[in-house]
Order: sequence, then structure tokens, then C-alpha cells
Amino acid sequence: MRILIADDHDLVRETIALFLKSEGLGDASVADSLDDALDVMAAEGPFDLVLLDYNMPGMDGLIGVDRMKASSGATPIAILSGTASPAVAREAIAVGAAGFVPKTLAARSMVNAIRLMVSGEVFIPYDFIQQDASDPAGDLSTREMQVVRGLADGKSNKEIARDLGLQEVTIKLHVKSLCRKLDAKNRTQAAMIARDRRLV
Repeated sequence: MRILIADDHDLVRETIALFLKSEGLGDASVADSLDDALDVMAAEGPFDLVLLDYNMPGMDGLIGVDRMKASSGATPIAILSGTASPAVAREAIAVGAAGFVPKTLAARSMVNAIRLMVSGEVFIPYDFIQQDASDPAGDLSTREMQVVRGLADGKSNKEIARDLGLQEVTIKLHVKSLCRKLDAKNRTQAAMIARDRRLV
């Protein structure tokens, strides 16, 4: 089994890699950012599974999943996180991730989760996904909250992109995601719904 683990914390990725090897899952390749992971994929792929840390450099929320999918073909990609909410976990599955693995997951459970995802199944811990977010903005990522504030201020995608230091195409993807999550037909309605919910 060939696994690529991408996490910007040395201890986390090395510990997971060593544990998986001790459990007979083979040697894992490691990376410390999304760009590094993409380079490893190009040089050493294909892999049986890719684990991407949700908060590492280059991910920009779940857009990193799309970037890795574009380069990895049919390889299943899972999100690894110690801080993401259940809403993020659900969104990860919605955008095509093979699973969501909390860093708090017991070591043996992680092995079982990896075997499940490699076999083509989707993994997400039931008790984790059932947690209710108390935050009214729980379904929106931090970046989406920044974008919806820009929409509420009447800014264009180009202006929001400049404010956040992002590409305009990235903002377009966030607006599309916002409209889906808020059940809005367009950016104007998304801003109105956000105001009604007192998100901005």
C-alpha cells in the first residue's frame, strides 16, 4: 500500500508514517505543504491514498482537494485535521474527498479508516459528524465568511480577491460554494441571506 501524507507539522506526519509502517501498511511518502504534495505526486505517484492536512500551506480550505484531484487521477484523497468542524467534514465529502480523519482518532481506528478508504469506501466518524455547531456560521469556513463580508459590502470578485491576496478564480469558487450552502440563487441573494442570519 502506498500512502502520501501531507502535513506541515513534522511530528504529526512522521508519527503517522511510522505508525502505518509498523502496522504493515508500507512506507509512506511525506510532504509539508500542498505544493510539496503535488510535486511528490508527480515524482512518485500514483498512490493508493492521499491524506491532506486541512490547515497546511496551499490548501485554502477545500480548494486544495480539487487541486490534488486534478493531478492524482482516481487516487482517493482524504482530509486530516485537528481543528476543522463537522460542517467542514461534510463539505469535504461533498466536494469529493474519500474521507475526513480527525487527528484525535485512535491509532487503530485510523488504520481501519485508511484501509476502508483505499478499498473505495468513504470514511467519516459518525460521532464527529453528529456534533452540532453552536456557531450560526458553522456551515461556512473562515475564508467563506471573509468572502461573504465582501459581497455584503458590494465588492466585486476582483476587489475581494485583492483584499484577501487571492486569485479572482478562487473567489469565484468560494462564491459558488457560498450560494450552495446558503441556498442562494446568486451573489446578491447570498449577501442578503448572510445579513438576515446576522453573519455580517
